[in-house]
Amino acid sequence: MGANPVHGIVNLPAILILFLVTLLLIRGIQESAFVNNIIVIVKLAIVVAVIIIGWGFMNPANHTPYIPLATTYTTPEGVTHPFGGIMGILGAAGVVFFSFIGFDAVSTAAQETINPKRDMPIGHSRLAGDLHHSLRAVFPMYSARGPRSMISGQRAKKLPSPTPSPNTWTGYGWLAQLTTVAILFGFSSVILVMLLGQSRVFYAMSRDGLIPKMFSDVHPKFRTPYKNNILFFGVTGLFAAFIPEDIVGEMTSIGTLFAFILVCIGVWIMRKRRPDIQRGFTVPALPVVAVLGIFTCGAMIFGLGWTNWARLIIWMVIGLVIYFSYSRHHSKLMLSGEGK
Repeated sequence: MGANPVHGIVNLPAILILFLVTLLLIRGIQESAFVNNIIVIVKLAIVVAVIIIGWGFMNPANHTPYIPLATTYTTPEGVTHPFGGIMGILGAAGVVFFSFIGFDAVSTAAQETINPKRDMPIGHSRLAGDLHHSLRAVFPMYSARGPRSMISGQRAKKLPSPTPSPNTWTGYGWLAQLTTVAILFGFSSVILVMLLGQSRVFYAMSRDGLIPKMFSDVHPKFRTPYKNNILFFGVTGLFAAFIPEDIVGEMTSIGTLFAFILVCIGVWIMRKRRPDIQRGFTVPALPVVAVLGIFTCGAMIFGLGWTNWARLIIWMVIGLVIYFSYSRHHSKLMLSGEGK
């Protein structure tokens, strides 16, 4: 690192993390949950340490202007991002959105619960409650007295600051190292949850005939969809090895945001077209919730910029090719006549 950072060709640490997470997921969901809890405890302890120590380094002058003027900046990898203004806010929200992914994991793991009708509402309500209390706790930090108070906006985007902060972090190199550990643990936790959810999505799609039957095979000992885990290790390993992490993160965010839009639309359509279906739990105030979800996710997608839109379109084209060439002709719902 420094003025002349050294860039490698293959991100071996990222591949190692993916490999260990894959082995953990193959081993079982209880073991995965146990390790994930340990990761969360460690990273939260480090975050609390940063808050306590950083409290004395907060400088209200760094909030001026509170919303910087709209401009752009380019990362060392050559990726241009908006900074400041409405686009900067929307783009930043879209970039960090992947950190909030978790509700979908509760849904995709429903097939492994003993009583989904009882356990799913409990799981979602507990997760929503935990997230609500967490946001209440960290909102003051991020809005008024948070990390933005510790550094200037220029330093936040790694540009020379016209007015150096009177406070320095000299002597806290160890805290910087711990912060790096917290970041790695945070990424690992998100990767664990996302790969867990995706493997279960492929398992359900395979059982419905949308993809080959091999993806619904389970391990003879651990009873997990291990072939899915191996597949995703190979695919995500290639991305992690050769693509910069900011691009991968943005691709993850925009794909999930678009999926959430489809869920909002799909639930709304199903409620209107099939009100007779028995439901264990329902979304309250559905038209309002669906519209707000579509608008919010769409705004963050808009803020991520045209390069991410292009990547999303490419992935959609690949998905549509798979659907019309294989899934549509092998779908059990379509073969039974109910999907027509």
